[in-house]
Amino acid sequence: QLQLVESGGGVVQPGGSLRLSCTASGFTLDYYAIGWFRQGPGKEREQISCITRGGDSTNYHDSIKGRFTISRDDAKNTVYLQMNGLKPEDTAVYYCAADLICITDMTGYWGKGTQVTVSS
Repeated sequence: QLQLVESGGGVVQPGGSLRLSCTASGFTLDYYAIGWFRQGPGKEREQISCITRGGDSTNYHDSIKGRFTISRDDAKNTVYLQMNGLKPEDTAVYYCAADLICITDMTGYWGKGTQVTVSS
């Protein structure tokens, strides 16, 4: 079965850190750009970061610049999102998606999401 699986979510206090992982099953990630998206309570899903094939280019939403870092390890078939300085407004379900390039509306493979809750 071809799928993406997110992991690493959880409950963390403001200012804390989490590292999310996006692992491919049934196919190899190195052919794809990978985007991270999130959907907070009552909000629309938004793309927050993307990394190109080979990892030579990344982009970040203004709300996470300087706090989150996207990276990839194609040998492990995994893309990461390191999240530092977490804020309550980062609370959301986080998804990863694969497509040939970094675009806003990625139409390739999607994961089912992992919940991140930032609360004291």
